[in-house]
Amino acid sequence: MNYDWILFDADDTLFHFDDFAGLSRLFADRGLAFDREAYQAYQQRNRPLWVAYQNGEIGAREVQQIRFEPWRELLAMSAGEINAAFLGAMAEVCCPLPGARELLTALQSRARLGIITNGFTDLQRVRLERNHLDQVFSLVVISEQVGVAKPDPRIFDHAMKLMDHPRAERVLMVGDNPHSDILGGNRAGFHTCWLNHHDTPCPEGITPDFQVRHLAELQALLLA
Repeated sequence: MNYDWILFDADDTLFHFDDFAGLSRLFADRGLAFDREAYQAYQQRNRPLWVAYQNGEIGAREVQQIRFEPWRELLAMSAGEINAAFLGAMAEVCCPLPGARELLTALQSRARLGIITNGFTDLQRVRLERNHLDQVFSLVVISEQVGVAKPDPRIFDHAMKLMDHPRAERVLMVGDNPHSDILGGNRAGFHTCWLNHHDTPCPEGITPDFQVRHLAELQALLLA
């Protein structure tokens, strides 16, 4: 294997990110139903906020607050309280993707492992601890703490500093989002692997070094 460091995105790369299940639990805990129609309305508000966050147009706090503003009266909670309850519910329902544990176990003696995520601190830390994966990673970089999100070069520069500036070509970035993970990794000079779950065409102008459909395929590639 030709890498000293292998960096992973978290959501939908190592962990299943089922926000419908998390929101359903949030509502059920308060005696309320949550259906697909409500979920679609939430996503119409949430998705543009994430795009703006990744583009550096708004900060993490704005995403956390604005996306839950419409539910304040229904849930009798502030937007911040809803966000905290949602992240708590997500920590309970988000489990590792198939093959994630096996991959990390196979790699941890061969390279140093890290995470670079645009997710929020409260979810990332708890999820790693609950799944007994917090000791696997030498590096966990969370955009909320750094103040910028992938693909901003500054979050990758921050990771490079924490890694003590390895040769960029000895670093592999693995992620499911071609815009934040692959483009960001390319700009940092890393090799990149796109976890292309649905076998979709790569967006124009973004070129991963590798593509795999699932983590077992990535394990076979790296350990060949």
